[in-house]
Amino acid sequence: MMKRFLLWILAVLSVGACTTVPPTNVHQPMTARPVPRQENLASTGSIFQAGVSRTLFEDRRARYVGDTMTISISETTSASTKSNTKASRNTSISATAPTIRGLPGKSFQGIGLSAEGANSLDGKGEAAANNVFTGTITVTVIEVLPNGNLLVSGEKQVSIGAGTEYIRLSGIVNPYFINAANTISSSQVADARIEYKESGVISEAQVMGWLARFFLSFLPF
Repeated sequence: MMKRFLLWILAVLSVGACTTVPPTNVHQPMTARPVPRQENLASTGSIFQAGVSRTLFEDRRARYVGDTMTISISETTSASTKSNTKASRNTSISATAPTIRGLPGKSFQGIGLSAEGANSLDGKGEAAANNVFTGTITVTVIEVLPNGNLLVSGEKQVSIGAGTEYIRLSGIVNPYFINAANTISSSQVADARIEYKESGVISEAQVMGWLARFFLSFLPF
């Protein structure tokens, strides 16, 4: 029995020690291959060639599945909240039992009774958050919507030492917002999902162990 328990502990530790790719919430898939084009017909000697996917005066902006474009990430968020609550209540009661002849319970006659109570509440709360995320990422068009908008998604992995950083982005892009350099700002991406996650020794050191999380969740004190 003890041997089985030790084997189970080793199995759990080995699984926990493995570096896994962090889960994501961006639109899937993160890339797409171009849709097969029709084979080019024989050249007729004219400027316009039937079967060519792009015309002579067409720019190189992304507009088809499989095309790539660069998104400049510039996200700055700032939020703060502050609350203050005060409440108080004071209560005082007093009573005196007069002396009345001919009644039982003479020992309680002439006794004065009094009671006082006080309740107070003083609550304060304050929270603030500031986040800045800048960078660039090249994404792929994974779907062209019926109205012409582009659903894009992409991922960038950067491995430094024993850790790996994951930058992911997806969203809907209006082709009219894409500039001549085939780039667009992240503030112009609708339904944007931007992630920055990491895996490795440094990120694992910042996570509470599974056994500690178990006791933290179930202990009543």
